[in-house]
Amino acid sequence: MIQIHHVTKSYSRGDESVMACDVDELEVHRGEQIALIGRSGCGKSTLLSLIAGMLLPDEGSLRVLDVELTDLSESARDRFRAEHIGMVFQTFNLLQPFTAVENVMLGSVFGKGGGRGLRKRATDLLGDVGLADRIHHRPNEMSVGQAQRVAICRALINDPSLILADEPLGNQDRETGREVLQLLLDLAKQQNRTVVMVTHSPENASQLERIVELVDLRRAS
Repeated sequence: MIQIHHVTKSYSRGDESVMACDVDELEVHRGEQIALIGRSGCGKSTLLSLIAGMLLPDEGSLRVLDVELTDLSESARDRFRAEHIGMVFQTFNLLQPFTAVENVMLGSVFGKGGGRGLRKRATDLLGDVGLADRIHHRPNEMSVGQAQRVAICRALINDPSLILADEPLGNQDRETGREVLQLLLDLAKQQNRTVVMVTHSPENASQLERIVELVDLRRAS
């Protein structure tokens, strides 16, 4: 599913070059649920952006679903992400003027999930996460936990093979967060979807099948 070999990504800060991500080897198998854990600023979100094709590494090989992302143009990476990857963010990124079902449907705009039956699929997904009675509510009319469930449905609307989650529980209380994360993992398991989540929380990471410390992935100097 994911094979990363000798990948680095740095950025410039004035005259200084700062290493944002340094991964020697990482392999994630299809259907696996993995937590990448590390302190704030250690490169977790950068690595997730590389796997999503939103960034390109300075060097190394990055294969997702047997596709070498470094060989693709930016537009090709955008299409690949839209068709194969669902993303869940800490801030949800729901659009306020739209209802829950409309926000979920918007996840299909650039991917493969459009066409006939889209509204029914979005409605069914919302029902799967316990929001059948909230499909016409807007984000400001829902609790934090409900809004995150909508974001999860939006990530799943295109039937992605890979789900990437960037600190998805940062805005929720502990109990709600654990419940929402378990819901995401259960839905992914049912469809054999791969989940990669980055977090600084060992408690959140413990809900996934495998935990990898980002510091352990660095190349030996």
